Formats: sequence, C-alpha cells, structure tokens
Amino acid sequence: MPAKTRVASGLPFPLGATWDGSGVNVAVFSANATRIELCLFDADGRRETERIALPEFTHEVWHGYFPDLRPASSTGCAP
Repeated sequence: MPAKTRVASGLPFPLGATWDGSGVNVAVFSANATRIELCLFDADGRRETERIALPEFTHEVWHGYFPDLRPASSTGCAP
C-alpha cells in the first residue's frame, strides 16, 4: 500500500491520539517495538486502506503528526 497520508515528526506526548484542531498527533509507548504503524481503515472500519510507520522514537515513545486526519478517522496501530 503506497502512503498517501502526510506524516510529520509530531510529539511524544500526550500518549494516544490527540486532535489539536488542525491534525492528529499519535504517540505510543513501547520499550521493545522496533517499529509501530498506524493503520487507516475505510469509513465502515472493515478494510485497511493505508499503513504508515510512526516516524520518530523519543524516550521509548513512537510518534507522528498527521495533518490530514480528523477525529472521526478509523485507525488502529500495528507493532
């Protein structure tokens, strides 16, 4: 699946997915993961449409900022 959604570094805090009015910051703690991917799904939440690696790792937190995502986006994380 080629990436279509833009992603920037983002912040390692707060943990979880946080809407800031312009996009969504995603931060996931993992002391052992070598990569974490954000999985995007279609509107029904049944079909994965895109998988994007969180680009940054700071103090055991993988993180990225997604300026094109909105709070209603269907997402999941994959280690």
